[in-house]
Formats: sequence, structure tokens, C-alpha cells
Amino acid sequence: MAFLVLWQGLASYVNNTTLPTPDVVARVFWQACISGELPYHLGVTLLRLVVSFAVSMSLGCAIGIVLGRSKKLDAFFDNWLILFLNVPALVTIILCYVWFGLVESAAILAVVINKLPNVIVTIREGTRALDQDLLEMARCYRFSKRKTLVHVIWPQLHPFVMGATRSGLALIWKIILVVELLGRSNGMGYRLHLFFQLFDVASILAYTVAFVGVIQLLELIILKPLDKKSRRWRR
Repeated sequence: MAFLVLWQGLASYVNNTTLPTPDVVARVFWQACISGELPYHLGVTLLRLVVSFAVSMSLGCAIGIVLGRSKKLDAFFDNWLILFLNVPALVTIILCYVWFGLVESAAILAVVINKLPNVIVTIREGTRALDQDLLEMARCYRFSKRKTLVHVIWPQLHPFVMGATRSGLALIWKIILVVELLGRSNGMGYRLHLFFQLFDVASILAYTVAFVGVIQLLELIILKPLDKKSRRWRR
């Protein structure tokens, strides 16, 4: 509420199209929803987010655990990780489009390449911090690899996974917008680029509010309950 009051006050003081009032943005938002444009482009972006996020987290967790458990592999791939961590996202996106064309698979690949190193590093550090006494206990009781992973390793890695998940959502949707802006004909990034060309600030804010609202709902409905449930074993 305080934010809306401040926004209204600033918009009234500036009194120009560069900062529309909340009620103007709300009307634009409602019209975009009724026309079906906002739900369609939001859905396309969310689909890209889900696919790229799932691929990044799956591969990142698997590779991170392997590197955290193997000093030789970690030493070999460490420089590669540092390299990919420091390559600008824009460069990766452009190269994927140049090499593979302006296709959906190139867009997803660009997002995955940008996010994957962050997940690997986070999970690797979590694997290094595993309680060795618990791992020794698992060996003494002859736990299978699957049982050790599910009941010993995974619970300890959970805080690191959740950290990678939250930072991943924040990073991936920003990268997806750039991907859509540069090489897709639909999605939130494409629409925001169009609104920028038209200097339509109200539409830019309306689409931004919609996407941020969906991300917040994912956090409240899925991530927080999942985090709380998986921490029940802790004292």
C-alpha cells in the first residue's frame, strides 16, 4: 500500500507519460487480459521458463554432486566453470542464435547455458560440506547408492538446492526476456521491446507487474511450502 501511495504521488508530481499512475496501469493491464494478449505471451514465457529451469536444475544438481564428490573431476572442470560463469549472457544468446538459428531450441539452450554454471557451483559447494560421519554410517550399514542419495545426501543438500532454485528463477526469467527480445516473435520480452519502441510505459509496467506477480505466486504456493516440508526432519 505504501508503495502504491508513493507511486501515485510521484506520478501526480511528474504528470507526464513517462510515469503513469497506478490506475492507468491497472486499466491497461485489464484490457490486455481481456484481449488475451497478456495471458498468451505470459504463458509462452512461463513455458520457456519451466523447460529451461527444469533442464538447468536437473543437469546442475547431477554435475554438482559428481564434482563435489570427485576431486580429480572438480580440478579438471573448475576452470571451465569459471569461464562460463564470466561469459556475458548477451554473448551466449547471440552465439546460440548465430550457430543454431532463430529457433526455440536455441533460445532454451542459451538460457540453460547461462544458468547451468551457477547451479553446478552451488550444489558442488553443498556436496563438499556433507557430513562425512553420516556418509560413513551409510557405508557401514551398506546403503545402496540410491538410498544414500535419497536419505543421506539429498536432505543435506536441500538448502543449497533451494538457494539455487530461488536465485535460478530470478536469473532465468531475466535472461528469457533478453532471449525473446533478440530472437523470438512472442513472449514477454518481445512485447516489452515493442512497447519500448512505442514509448508505451503503461504497458511496460502492466506486463512487468503481471510477470512479477506470477513469480511471487510460485514462491508462495510452491517453493515455500516445499521448503518447509523438507525441513521437518531438522531439529
